[in-house]
Amino acid sequence: MTQEGHDKQDETLGGTRYYSRIPIRHIVPNVITILSICAGMTGIRYAFEGRFELAVVLVLGAAFLDGIDGRIARFVNGQSRFGAEMDSLADVVNFGVAPALLLYAYTLHDAGAVGWIAALLYASGSALRLARFNTMLDEPNKPAWKSAFFTGVPAPAGAALALFPVYLGFSGDGTGFPQVTAAFSSVYLVVVGLLMASRIPTYSGKTIGMPVRREHVVPAVLVVVLYIGLLLSFFWETLTLSVVAYFVLMPFGVRSYRKAEAQHIDRQRV
Repeated sequence: MTQEGHDKQDETLGGTRYYSRIPIRHIVPNVITILSICAGMTGIRYAFEGRFELAVVLVLGAAFLDGIDGRIARFVNGQSRFGAEMDSLADVVNFGVAPALLLYAYTLHDAGAVGWIAALLYASGSALRLARFNTMLDEPNKPAWKSAFFTGVPAPAGAALALFPVYLGFSGDGTGFPQVTAAFSSVYLVVVGLLMASRIPTYSGKTIGMPVRREHVVPAVLVVVLYIGLLLSFFWETLTLSVVAYFVLMPFGVRSYRKAEAQHIDRQRV
């Protein structure tokens, strides 16, 4: 059959094609998103089996896959509305449900109903944050400087922050804070959920794409190598310090946002 025959076979009365072809470049990012869902769901399974180390690694792995699927889609020109919607649904599972259930299995269950309510509030905060993020994608005339900031703590970062009590529990000799933090973890998890749903400006990962001065390239590479080395050698301690560093950087993000906003207002007045 000729190409023309194939095209005619694909056509219907309404002009819609039942057998239209989908480019491979649109499929690859969606496969990565599906893999991230599988990682998050498997993390939940391992959490309820008591294999918390693997559960944490899988949730963080889902965050890594979430970080690269969009970049790969842009690299291969495979962006699609379908992929964007799937990515949002995956984020609800991986960064809303999975961390809440993991932490509940680890320690929140010791707080009874309070721990479960904390998990529900965190998951709700994550869903609200993702819903707002999706609506802001269609914001018209968004100033370019705002792309350097997120509104609220992003979902992948929120998931990494939520697992802080687990990092503490496995730091040092592994007997640091195993069951101490049921009440603390409940309050802490709600705070993280509120930060995700809040309008506090935080640094965006897009700042990684900013150009670096030539003399700063070598120190920047060494810092990255040092961090990876620490992560491989002192996994839990490095994650613990990373959470602390993130909270320390948040006020600086707010200050940078206000400074950029003031400069934008001044330029408009001129």
